[in-house]
Amino acid sequence: MADLNSFLVSPLADYLISALIVVSVVGITFTLLMPLFSKDKLGKRKEGLVQKNGTQQSGRSQKIDVTARRKTVQDQLNAMEAAQAAKKKNADKPIFTDWIGQAGLSWSKSKFYFISVVCGCIVFAVSFFSGQSLWISIALLFVGVFGIPRFYVSRRRKKRFNQFLDEFPNAVDIIVRGIKSGMPLGECLHVAASEAKDPVGLEFALVLDKMQMGIPLAEAIQNMPKRVPLQETNFLAIVFAIQAQAGGSLSDALNNLSKTLRQRKEMKGKIRAVSQEAKSSAAIIGSLPFIVTIMLYLIAPSYIRLLVDTDIGLILVAVGLTWMTIGIFVMRKMIDFKI
Repeated sequence: MADLNSFLVSPLADYLISALIVVSVVGITFTLLMPLFSKDKLGKRKEGLVQKNGTQQSGRSQKIDVTARRKTVQDQLNAMEAAQAAKKKNADKPIFTDWIGQAGLSWSKSKFYFISVVCGCIVFAVSFFSGQSLWISIALLFVGVFGIPRFYVSRRRKKRFNQFLDEFPNAVDIIVRGIKSGMPLGECLHVAASEAKDPVGLEFALVLDKMQMGIPLAEAIQNMPKRVPLQETNFLAIVFAIQAQAGGSLSDALNNLSKTLRQRKEMKGKIRAVSQEAKSSAAIIGSLPFIVTIMLYLIAPSYIRLLVDTDIGLILVAVGLTWMTIGIFVMRKMIDFKI
């Protein structure tokens, strides 16, 4: 008992009693305030759950919007492909006015036939009065009537398409820069029509003329692939049609189209460079018989004239020209890559 009394009056007992009092006060305070902290924590958790649910719902709605947009674009592409396939099935070859217009000419059908007859008569007269036989002159008459004018129009048409492809990406870039700078789309098309070289400037001018007559842009631009039947013009028409129905950023779509056009142009240049060796070989092989014939005619005219003075010689010439023509067309198809 004396030891207990001496311990209670010692300094160590005072420290222990003070520590117990402090621990008790802290415990009581924590017990009283813990429901408040729990309530705040529960409220924050509820707010977090609400925000998370709202974010998930907004994300789901955005995902639904993107899915609906993709479905709209896909439906539009399928409808355009079906329309183009039906148009191609109904008319595999362009009609006369489209064919002449694609070459940049304004000939009427009667004028084209008149030019064909004149070419045939000139070729026949030159061949007949130069001493050739009547059959050769008649064959050259058919070549002059049905071959030379069509060859001229086809070459001019192809040259115009190449000029269009060279300038078309620049015109699209002009439209993209105008839209990004805040200009109206009609004004951008007007700048492209005035700044781009022909035939691109002429085609955009025709689109503006259609728009001034009250035709919507998406419908007016659909006539460009008819006048210039290329994949690049189909791409442009599809971009405007999708933008008109599904909305979206037209500048971004046209910017991507411009990059695609330049990549296609670069790819065509690489293909042309790779196939140039085969084209040179085809040209050499195709011209070699004619060069040998001319050389033999200069060295021994009586020897080579047997091919044109005798019936067997004419038959051999006809057979040789036929097989040469078939070979040239086969080689042309082998080196004609389309992308």
